[in-house]
Amino acid sequence: MSAPAPSPLAVVNAEPLPRQEEVLTEAALAFVAELHRRFTPRRDELLARRAERRAEIARTSTLDFLPETAAIRADDSWKVAPAPAALNDRRVEITGPTDRKMTINALNSGAKVWLADFEDASAPTWENVVLGQLNLIDAYTRKIDFTDPRSGKSYALKPAEELATVVMRPRGWHLEERHLTFDGRPVPGALVDFGLYFFHNAQRLIDLGKGPYFYLPKTESHLEARLWNEIFVFAQDYVGIPQGTVRATVLIETITAAYEMEEILYELRDHAAGLNAGRWDYLFSIVKNFRDGGAKFVLPDRNAVTMTAPFMRAYTELLVRTCHKRGAHAIGGMAAFIPSRKDAEVNKVAFEKVKADKDREANDGFDGSWVAHPDLVPIAMASFDAVLGDRPNQKDRLREDVSVAPGDLIAIDSLDARPTYDGLRNAVQVGIRYIEAWLRGLGAVAIFNLMEDAATAEISRSQIWQWINAGVVFENGETATPELARKVAAEELAAIREEIGEEAFAAGKWQQAHDLLLHVSLDADYADFLTLPAYEQLVG
Repeated sequence: MSAPAPSPLAVVNAEPLPRQEEVLTEAALAFVAELHRRFTPRRDELLARRAERRAEIARTSTLDFLPETAAIRADDSWKVAPAPAALNDRRVEITGPTDRKMTINALNSGAKVWLADFEDASAPTWENVVLGQLNLIDAYTRKIDFTDPRSGKSYALKPAEELATVVMRPRGWHLEERHLTFDGRPVPGALVDFGLYFFHNAQRLIDLGKGPYFYLPKTESHLEARLWNEIFVFAQDYVGIPQGTVRATVLIETITAAYEMEEILYELRDHAAGLNAGRWDYLFSIVKNFRDGGAKFVLPDRNAVTMTAPFMRAYTELLVRTCHKRGAHAIGGMAAFIPSRKDAEVNKVAFEKVKADKDREANDGFDGSWVAHPDLVPIAMASFDAVLGDRPNQKDRLREDVSVAPGDLIAIDSLDARPTYDGLRNAVQVGIRYIEAWLRGLGAVAIFNLMEDAATAEISRSQIWQWINAGVVFENGETATPELARKVAAEELAAIREEIGEEAFAAGKWQQAHDLLLHVSLDADYADFLTLPAYEQLVG
């Protein structure tokens, strides 16, 4: 590879970070600049296409499998590339941001895979973006350790053969990285995260017997998967590694992608590793796309929409069938429970729910599943061990018994549950608490014994918005109105002030979080993503 020309990228409005020059090398920035020059125009077109698709859904209140790709779905001959050894057994995956302590703990957790997250579990401060990359480089070169300044406890990596395989998740297509610009324009965050990670680590990972593996978030169509495939092809040639070294698992977390699962795998087939079923973003996407569809699309409280709801069963069973038909891994959803150090009874009830959830996924044919805390790894592992035994996966289980009609995926009114006043209060509580932490640079936050990320805030504010615009009447006789939401939010803000004390309240970003939640929940123009206005307020 010839020496690159000086990078046309500029680092703007960013305080220098320790060792940032190890990440922001001239060669790495030149690579990111080339990704931006080649692929951002197509990314912009695809974002515009999202808006057109949304407008069409608003007009018709329906979705269907694509007629123009029927031949791809009907052709039984194609399969995705076989899984590399490091990604063949994915029975338990742990998720979390790439801060130094989490990096060590996730790699040591006993999970088969760590989803190293630059997306929903990471608030995109410049420090998190750059030092997160540095932590992964340090982990791969075994130069990482951490001592907790509060407890004095030290953390170090276990032997290499005991570490989880990393699958890195860059930001979604809609997010910019304001601190890296090209001719005055921000570079897409997805290209920054992917580019820096791939450039520094692709060959290093190959040398470790693994490879550059990715989770692709917020994908809305097979055309967006095609763009990623083109990026992978270019990137592998650029650094001189074999085509097919990159592997990508796509999160089916938008309702439009659920109608294009086979096409998404087809576009990525030389680089595809599997699909994942994620709950909160999927529900958020349903609200976003069908918000004009009337009462039949009104979701009940988020915690009432379990994976056993008929329309969620249709989605997950179709995902398993699709993946196994094409030789890909099907990865299940998140167990978000965070064990309590104080309440054994809370843990007992929650562990039983986690076990039931993971038992169901394993028996449905999933090849693996997600947890948010190391203490849940053995529970999920036991569920999958019971079904898989010594086999690395169950891709041979084709689930040909599954038949899903287009309407099954959007049969929201098949649920008996209805929105409740407590559901409104919980959405406000969790929304304020999460956004406050996000504005302080924390993307993964324990709230009421659950690990919450940005998808949590999205479904919370979306439900408030939907219930108000649908004029929902709660079981106590109160109607969802902007005035009621403001009243509940004021009460919750006062309760938080009482709970944490005046000094901690003043030191936080509570009023700002309260105001932002109400803005995105009450504004007549529904914001596509909460993180877009939130990013404007994020310091750092």
